[in-house]
Amino acid sequence: MSDKQNVFSSLSPKATFILGIVVTLLAVFAVGFFVLLGQFMDNGQASKTNQPANTNSNPTALAPAAPTAQGGRVNVTVASSDHIRGDKNAPVKIMEFSDYQCPYCSKFHPTMQQVMAEYGDQVAWVYKHFPLDSLHAQARPAAEASECVAEQAGEEGFWQFTDAMFANQESLSPTFYEQIAEEIGVNMSQFKDCVSSGKFQNRVEADYQQGISYGVNGTPGNFVNGVPVKGALPFSTIAQIIDSELN
Repeated sequence: MSDKQNVFSSLSPKATFILGIVVTLLAVFAVGFFVLLGQFMDNGQASKTNQPANTNSNPTALAPAAPTAQGGRVNVTVASSDHIRGDKNAPVKIMEFSDYQCPYCSKFHPTMQQVMAEYGDQVAWVYKHFPLDSLHAQARPAAEASECVAEQAGEEGFWQFTDAMFANQESLSPTFYEQIAEEIGVNMSQFKDCVSSGKFQNRVEADYQQGISYGVNGTPGNFVNGVPVKGALPFSTIAQIIDSELN
């Protein structure tokens, strides 16, 4: 008989029973420890693997924001060459950085048309190009085409073209730009030469860079007297902001 057997055989039945319980508990604790350790390690990996991806890759998707102006005023500059609908000396100037192919801009356009209809000479609407090239392939070509129309037909022609783009956003294409330009009444040979030469590439890019310098990161990006107001806000919200500026 071994020494180990001698040790256990020398214990009383009660001591043997207690020792058995202790050994069993130690085994249970050991198993539990390794199970919990495994769960902890699995959870740690899942928290990394399941981290939500950054889905904010679409700066267009600016749903209606809070019903107030956001942030401090930006010193926006309105140039004489800017496209302005309304009285350029109006007490409230709304500068919109927009993208002809942006669905939120299309939603916001009728809101601004309503603003102009109801506020008249109290509001000037300044339109700036902000094409989101990685999302909207037709945004920049449409912007350049709008400038080619404006070259011949002035502000009235520009706004007619712009209204048509948003009213028929699903039709954006070079053929459609020519169709609208012809309806407006521009010289089509001159228009086509203007578009094909990229004559107004720099102007469109200048608008875009101006928006970047003001902190625009999505469309529509608006400024009411320099106060950032982001997203396709409803008329009631825009009206509150305008009224606060007028008062």
